Amino acid sequence: MTTATALIVDDEPLLRTRLASMLEHLWPELRICGFARNGQEAVAMQRELRPSVCFLDVHMPGMNGVEAARAMGQDVALVFVTAYDEYAVEAFARGAIDYLVKPVDEARLAETVQRLRRNLAAAQVPQIPDAVLQALSRLVQVPPPQNAWLHWIRASVGNSVRLIPVDQVIYLKSDHKYTVVVWQEGEAVIRRSIRDMAGALDPGRFAQIHRSAIVNLAHVVQFAHLDDAGEVTLKGREERLPVSRNYVHLFQRM
Repeated sequence: MTTATALIVDDEPLLRTRLASMLEHLWPELRICGFARNGQEAVAMQRELRPSVCFLDVHMPGMNGVEAARAMGQDVALVFVTAYDEYAVEAFARGAIDYLVKPVDEARLAETVQRLRRNLAAAQVPQIPDAVLQALSRLVQVPPPQNAWLHWIRASVGNSVRLIPVDQVIYLKSDHKYTVVVWQEGEAVIRRSIRDMAGALDPGRFAQIHRSAIVNLAHVVQFAHLDDAGEVTLKGREERLPVSRNYVHLFQRM
């Protein structure tokens, strides 16, 4: 049997590396034959290397993932990667398109790997209807809607998965590579960094106050100056969260 190969396309180096590491764990036989930073590189490498699979970021500067997919044709199994779940899932669901949402969840990637392995074993490359690519292309051309901010956070609590409404989140704090979510009913750990969460939460409701903490502004009742930094007091909570000097300006009018 011919060894399966994959091309990973993303303009963010850390995300390329992380996806490759996860694939190495879930699909040891797969050989990563190349990495591309944009759509133009992806098309050139696909034509040269002829990978079995291409993990293709949808949103990239210059030639985006949809344009690259059109240029590649139907000779490679495509897996689109998107940062906007609610934004693009409808378009993906219209056709035989596999997709992953950033940050990529290992369980979801495992499902994709199983599907890819079955298709490759049967020598099948799912054909993507042109109408689906057209619909997806129209979505890529416009900015993500305002409701693209997270509405809930998926977290592991014991042996179950809990969906935590962001309205109930009080604050988030860094725990090495993970993040602890503190909400009205308890705490949970998620596999997303504070930096990643800062970009996914509505900045009108949440504020990063320290390199290791994000707070729901609706739960802040008091800010106190401490030399050149500060701390906030939260509704009904005993703990106080530090505010580094880089974020003190957020509370100057309190």
